[in-house]
Amino acid sequence: MLLPGGNSVQGREWPQILAICSGCLCSFTTGMLTTWTSPYIIKIVEDNENYNITQDETSLFPVIPPFFMMISIPIFSKLADIIGRKKTILISAFPYFLCWLLMALAKDVWLFYIARAFEGISDSIVFGVLPMYLGEVATPKVRGIWGNGMTLMNYFGELLINIIGIKCSVQQASYIGMTIPILFLLTFVFMPESPYFLLMKQRDKEAMESLTWLRRKIDMENDFKQLQADVNRQQSELGTWKELFTISANRKALLAGTFLRVSQQFSGLSVYYSYTKLIFVESRTTVDADMSIIIFTGLNFGLNFVASYTSHFLGRKKSQIYSLLLCSFALAPFTVYLYVLHFNPEADLSNWQWVPLACMSGYIIFSAFGVAIIPSLMLGELFSTSIKAKGLTVLIMQLGLLLFSVNNLFYYLKSTFGMYAPFLLFTVCSLVSSGLAVYLVPETEGKTLEEIQQGLKKNKQNS
Repeated sequence: MLLPGGNSVQGREWPQILAICSGCLCSFTTGMLTTWTSPYIIKIVEDNENYNITQDETSLFPVIPPFFMMISIPIFSKLADIIGRKKTILISAFPYFLCWLLMALAKDVWLFYIARAFEGISDSIVFGVLPMYLGEVATPKVRGIWGNGMTLMNYFGELLINIIGIKCSVQQASYIGMTIPILFLLTFVFMPESPYFLLMKQRDKEAMESLTWLRRKIDMENDFKQLQADVNRQQSELGTWKELFTISANRKALLAGTFLRVSQQFSGLSVYYSYTKLIFVESRTTVDADMSIIIFTGLNFGLNFVASYTSHFLGRKKSQIYSLLLCSFALAPFTVYLYVLHFNPEADLSNWQWVPLACMSGYIIFSAFGVAIIPSLMLGELFSTSIKAKGLTVLIMQLGLLLFSVNNLFYYLKSTFGMYAPFLLFTVCSLVSSGLAVYLVPETEGKTLEEIQQGLKKNKQNS
């Protein structure tokens, strides 16, 4: 498995970075398909020549993937412990490709529904297994900066599909999208398996080869023995479903992971990407809706790239706390604007039509270094090797339920009360969550996976 390039006493970081970047190409497709609804729901509803689909029928597009993610994650999390992280992640390319293919061929709503179901199947792998791989192939230093690659590629995909959505039809966008799973498959197949998984299976020789490939050091003996000791210690726990709830460290990890996802989704994060265009159209902003979307998603991608470095210095816990607090401040003025617009549609808001883009941009700025990246970044860090698959299964099922519920809740509140109602909910939830994060989020920055486990075992979480 060794590649040319040489080893050194200190080791090399680029092989770990290469493995992370290659693996995160599947997350690029996740971002494209998640935000596909933003430009294309409106296009499909308005295109009576090619489709006969209503807006109520398209309201299911954002909620079908999380439903199928919920029901398929137990299969793939178990598979990750049987055939390995790498092989399981590779499987994601096939449902994603089928999703794009079916959307290219679709003329009725049911074929779109089936396509979205395939997306949910691959999403369960990306959200449930990819964080395992990223957490296990990288050292704390590399993980601190490049561990955000999954989220970053997701947001790059969101930006690209919104740009494509301005000029391209559903079919054209689908043909472009098909190329990404193929590219992922052709590159990730050459990456090494997680050394953690190989040690779990007592495949010590392959684990040493994988670790040597990833770190490129002349003397790997100490690194290998330390990793072996960590895995053996963590494997000494039975890793049963009961232990997920009875062992203190596992309970703390599960509680932290649950809170991170709940606070993220109830800040409105996924809703803003699923309904970006609809939000800007209904808020009557002076800036063209398509341009607002490009600014919104472009700013999101750019800032999350910067946040890969800033959150490394601020720490996971503080990043989440400050991010949630500032997000609530950004959403509050927009909520007031939407409230006035709803109850006084004839009011002269010509001097305030900059508020939607300014507030949503503010949300992106403040979410970028915390709420948008920290939950995904910490998923692969919180659980010990023996219980990781089960812990992530629960958390991804929760994420699927949250995505399903929050997107449905947004559409219901918007339709029943007005656009201001869901934004009021997200503002209040972000404010409350910033306070709860002080007590519920552990600090994992700069720590090995074993050090994180030892920290969770203490009576009080490290600050």
